[in-house]
Amino acid sequence: MIAVESLTASKGRFTLRDVSVALPAGGYGVVIGPAGAGKTTLLEVIAGLLRPSAGTVRLGGTDLRGVPPEARGVGLVYQHAFLFPHLSVQDNVAYGAADAAAVREVVDRFGVAPLLDRAVESLSGGERQLVALARALARRPRVLLLDEPFSALDPRRRAQVRREVRALHAAWALTTLQVTHDFAEAGLLGDQAILLDGGRVLQAGPPAEVFRRPATPYVAEFLGAENVLVGEVRGSGDAAGAMGADAAVDAAATADEDATRAVVFASGPLTLHAVGDVPPGARHAVIRAEEITVSRDQAHDSARNRFAGRVVEVAAHGPLTRVTVEVRGVPLVAALTTHSARDLRLEPGIAVVVSFKAMAVHLC
Repeated sequence: MIAVESLTASKGRFTLRDVSVALPAGGYGVVIGPAGAGKTTLLEVIAGLLRPSAGTVRLGGTDLRGVPPEARGVGLVYQHAFLFPHLSVQDNVAYGAADAAAVREVVDRFGVAPLLDRAVESLSGGERQLVALARALARRPRVLLLDEPFSALDPRRRAQVRREVRALHAAWALTTLQVTHDFAEAGLLGDQAILLDGGRVLQAGPPAEVFRRPATPYVAEFLGAENVLVGEVRGSGDAAGAMGADAAVDAAATADEDATRAVVFASGPLTLHAVGDVPPGARHAVIRAEEITVSRDQAHDSARNRFAGRVVEVAAHGPLTRVTVEVRGVPLVAALTTHSARDLRLEPGIAVVVSFKAMAVHLC
C-alpha cells in the first residue's frame, strides 16, 4: 500500500503542503489537477527522488525515511520518458529488469519488439513512452508510478496500452498511482481519485463519487460540471415530497445516506428541489449535464424539477450533443446522445422542457 501522511515537500518555489494520501495494496489511484498542482512532485517524493521536509511516506507499511530510490521497489514513468540516450532500446528495457521472462512479457504486451535494435534518438514521442513503460515494468516493481504515461500515443494505441497496463496491474498485484489530465481515463482506470491543486489535496475518493459529489464549486467546475448555480438553501421537508413517489422508491433503493430530507434551493429566478443533509444558507447547486433531460412537451415523469425554456445552442461532439437551454434567463446545459438530439429536431429558438430529479442536484 501507499500511505502518505502530512507530507510537506518543496521543489524550487513550489511546495506540497500537508498532503495525505492512502492507497491500499493492489489499488489503482489516479491523481488529477491543473498544471502546477504538484502531481509530479508527489510521485517524486514517493519514488525517493525528492526528500520531504515533513511527514512520512510508507510503502507496504515500511517507513521510507532514509531509504534510497533504488531500494524502494518503485517503477516510475515520466511523461517525457527520460530514456538512457547512450543505450539501445533493448538495453533500456533490460536495464534493471527482474529477469528475461519479465522483459519478454512487457516487450510482447507493448509491441516494443520492432523497436529493440533502434537508437533512442530515432524514436517518436509515443514510441519513447512505450519503451519507458516496458523498462519500468520489466523490473517487476511492487509500486508503479505513472506521470501522464499515455499522453503521446494516438487514441487507438492509447486504449490498447491502457488495457495492458491495467492487466499487468491486476496480474502482478501492483499498487499503481497515475497522474492524468484525462477525466475519462481517471474513471476507467482508477479505484481512487485524488484531486490536487496548489500543493494541497482538495478531495479524494472513488472517481464516481468525486465526480458526482464535488466538495466545492471550484472542484465541480474543474471536473467539468456544466451547471453550477449560486444560491441559497431554504426550508426542508420529507424526501418523498421533493422527489415524487417514483423517485422516492429509486432513492430508497440507492440507500444514499444523504437522502434524508428535502430542501429547496433558490438561485435567482429558479427554485430547485433537492435532497440532502444540508442546513439552510448560502450554497452552490451542481447539476451534471447528463442528468438533465430535454423534451418537446410537458411529458410527466418522476423528475421534480421541470422548466420550460428555449434552445440557444446545439453543439454536437461525435456521439454526444450538448444542448444549452435558457430558462428564465439562466442557461442550463444538457447532454444528449446525438441520435436523440436529431430525433427531437433540436435547434436554436425552439421551445423545450428540461427536467431533472431532486437527487441529481448536488449541494455544496
